[in-house]
Amino acid sequence: MRDQIDFTPELLDYVREFSLREDPVLAELRAETAALPDRIMQILPEEAQLLALLIGLTGARTVLEVGTFTGYSSLRMAQTLPAGGQVVTCDISEEWTAMARRAWAKAGVADRIELRLGDAVRTLDALLVERGPGSMDLVFIDADKSHYPEYYEKSLALTRQGGLIVLDNTLWSGRVADAAVQDADTLGVRRVNETLLRDERVDLSMLPMADGVTLARKR
Repeated sequence: MRDQIDFTPELLDYVREFSLREDPVLAELRAETAALPDRIMQILPEEAQLLALLIGLTGARTVLEVGTFTGYSSLRMAQTLPAGGQVVTCDISEEWTAMARRAWAKAGVADRIELRLGDAVRTLDALLVERGPGSMDLVFIDADKSHYPEYYEKSLALTRQGGLIVLDNTLWSGRVADAAVQDADTLGVRRVNETLLRDERVDLSMLPMADGVTLARKR
């Protein structure tokens, strides 16, 4: 059996040449984000395209995103939603999300996106009170890794039966497999991975793409 292929820059360019569909607003936002000191937090465009595909496959109308950054993934998901659909996205940075707001407006989808600034755990708690359990069709988690276990549990409560939770960075640049690495972020990713493996409430698949993408479908 062949092992996972090593993605060289040349092969990644090939993937994007023959599969990536990225409109000018998305491409411009990705280029602007690439110039930031914190650009490493930018989602890969092919992963955002996967999120859009998953929205279509699940028939999602209400999407929750934990971690907005400059808004690339929320923009891509909002573009895919049917009429009346909504992305609720949360972050703590006014600076980063100001870039996001400009891109959303330029793309004509600002009315489909609700941004909530503040602590994500509190935002998720508020959504549970305001909208109730099972109110989200799809959740994308891509925020600070030390709180991944909390984000997952609250997201699971917010997700409807048959809905999907997508967790980014679940391989965490390989640090999850290095027992010598014990920082809070790595421990958070390890804990959520361990929880997911044992969790009979979901069907599970960890994809070795990007920095690790885990799909968890609520039973």
